[in-house]
Parts: sequence; C-alpha cells; structure tokens
Amino acid sequence: MKKYILLFLIISFFFSCSDNGFDNKNPYLPNYSFTIDINMNLPAYSNLQYPSNAIYYSGVGAKGIFVFNTGSGYNAFDAACPNQALSSCSTMTIKGINIVCPCDSKEYSLFTGQAQGGAQYPLKQYRVEVNGNVLRVYN
Repeated sequence: MKKYILLFLIISFFFSCSDNGFDNKNPYLPNYSFTIDINMNLPAYSNLQYPSNAIYYSGVGAKGIFVFNTGSGYNAFDAACPNQALSSCSTMTIKGINIVCPCDSKEYSLFTGQAQGGAQYPLKQYRVEVNGNVLRVYN
C-alpha cells in the first residue's frame, strides 16, 4: 500500500509541472538563444527605471529587442514585425507606448504585445528577470 501512495505522489508531482504557459513560436521569426544583462544605472538604460518607458537593444533576437517598463514589471519583445517575413522594412520603431511595423503600419502595444485592430501573431516575447537594477532578458 505504501508503494502505491508513493507512486501516486511521484506521478502527481510530474503532472503538476508547467512551463508557465510561455509560448514563443512564430513561423516568421526564428528562435535565437541569447541572454543579456541590462544595467539600468547606465545612462543609456536609465529610462527603464520609470513606468511607460522603453529602450531598443540591438544585436539580439531577430532584429533587436524592445524592453518596456509596464509599471508593475518589465516586458521584452523582438523588434521584428511578427506578421511579416524578415526584410529590410521589418524592424519596428517606438511610438509612445506602442511599436509600429513599417511594412504594414500595424501598431502593437508594449503592455500586451497585441496588435491594435488584431493580427494573426502578437509580438514575440522574451523572458525578463529583475535583480535590483539589472534586468536579465533571455530566450
């Protein structure tokens, strides 16, 4: 009887594991593995200490990344248009609390990653960990 109880506990432990529902799949954007640390004490990134501010960080992801302070945490999104194949016009630009794809003029919220008016794919999101004034962004 003890063996069955132990077996039941072990099996229930494995089924309770999850990946927090984090889905990062988009057929237009390849998955690049990276990890960067952003020190918000540096002048280039100090705006991230205040809500509703974003920065562009080049050289990672498909076309760089945007990191955004939501006021209750941080979001990081790829700077490539999520509904366009990679091209010369697929690097998005900041417009207030949104980013805009120059290929199709779609605007995406930096709070949610969703397109205004809807789109097939939302922005490609990356994980963000906060450790004091350092943000670790990774895929």
